[in-house]
Amino acid sequence: MLIPARYNGPPGTANGGYSAGLFASTVDAPAALVTLRRPPPLDTELTVERVGDRVDVRADGLVIAQAVPVARPAEPVPPVPLAEARAAAQAYPGFVDHPFPSCFVCGPARAPGDGLRIFPGVLPDGRTAAPWRVPADADTVTMWAALDCPGGWAIIGPGRPYVLGRIAAHVIEVAAPGTECVVMGQAIGLDGRKAHVRSTVYAADGAALAVAEATWVAV
Repeated sequence: MLIPARYNGPPGTANGGYSAGLFASTVDAPAALVTLRRPPPLDTELTVERVGDRVDVRADGLVIAQAVPVARPAEPVPPVPLAEARAAAQAYPGFVDHPFPSCFVCGPARAPGDGLRIFPGVLPDGRTAAPWRVPADADTVTMWAALDCPGGWAIIGPGRPYVLGRIAAHVIEVAAPGTECVVMGQAIGLDGRKAHVRSTVYAADGAALAVAEATWVAV
């Protein structure tokens, strides 16, 4: 297993949601919980070790992540219409102040067709919403990636960067390539340096395609 450099989050390390989705693919269950113990490295050979139901992912002998099956998906974030998500994205805070502007998922420095370019704007009630044009190579791992940053931007603020620490997700269906989805995020609690969020990917017809609940940690 190897994460190509294209799928970065913070400079020099992998995007948390993409990494978690890749690691979750080793778990034999429809939903999984992935805990990132260390920043996932790029272009580095990773090994997978099974310990009962748990999967340990290692780099250079060190555990960088652990994945386990979970029985219940997260509650979905209530959606908004696509037009409202498009309008919210126009005021994406990351256009002005982004801690990791080259992030594969939400980085405005990524060219169309390179990154996912999901730009979550904040709604009046604190939820985030963004449109997402699904790429041709979308798969389950891509869906995990799409669930990542929209939750984070519900708590990220100017001078207040966070990184993903843990995420539980269930991909119900991979979005159809070329379609435009709505991705929602919502903060559900703060505990010191930890923030707890939810996120959901909706198809254009309003069907929930993937749900997640995650913990982000202030840097």
